[in-house]
Amino acid sequence: MPTVIPAASRALAVFEIFAREKRELSNSDMARLLSVADSSCSDLLHTLQSLGYLMRTSRSRRFYPTGRLHEVARQISENDPLTTIAREAVELLGEKSDETAFFGALDTASVKVLATQPSRLPLRFILDVGERVALHASAVGKALLSLLPRDEAIELLQRRPLQPVTPATITDIDQLLAQIDQGRERDWFEVRGEGTEGVTALAVAARLGDHPVALSLAGPTERIDRNREAYLQTLREVRGTLLSGD
Repeated sequence: MPTVIPAASRALAVFEIFAREKRELSNSDMARLLSVADSSCSDLLHTLQSLGYLMRTSRSRRFYPTGRLHEVARQISENDPLTTIAREAVELLGEKSDETAFFGALDTASVKVLATQPSRLPLRFILDVGERVALHASAVGKALLSLLPRDEAIELLQRRPLQPVTPATITDIDQLLAQIDQGRERDWFEVRGEGTEGVTALAVAARLGDHPVALSLAGPTERIDRNREAYLQTLREVRGTLLSGD
């Protein structure tokens, strides 16, 4: 049976401590926070420094992470199969609709945008990759909530008070759940000015392995309304092509 390697656990704990403390730390600081002997901590920090993951200030002799860990994580993320599929999905959606397309995944109690393809039309709605949007105020959020067991969806929505993003944002959980039930039954979800005034978004949900994901098209409400059926068909087609959605 696999065993836990203490040295590996401590190395990762070092970065978690830096993330929490948000400051340079001396060897004794880190030893105290790790609950290890100064000598053991010194060997660990020296190893990470020699590998390029930590730097040491010349005057105070305190340690802080370099950008290497971030760069390694970025390269891993860029080659993540989920990210690749997300890019392919938004590219197809953009080609077929010329509206701004998004691919979102559940990230704790919000939606993380994994890929986006901006519209080329003069009026367009834009989000950046990596941005997080509210579950209750986005079409992708409602789509993702529809894939969860009801008690789990309620627990996510109750983690913090639902804040109004615009005057149209739904902040009542019962009303929101009723809207999600309706979307699940018709197999698509919508927000109308709930996340950004004047913007309507359509979304469909799917599962990619164990990952709940959602595809969305968003733009000015008048244009989305005019092309609603065509856009919904496009969302379903791309979902079926790339995600084997139900």
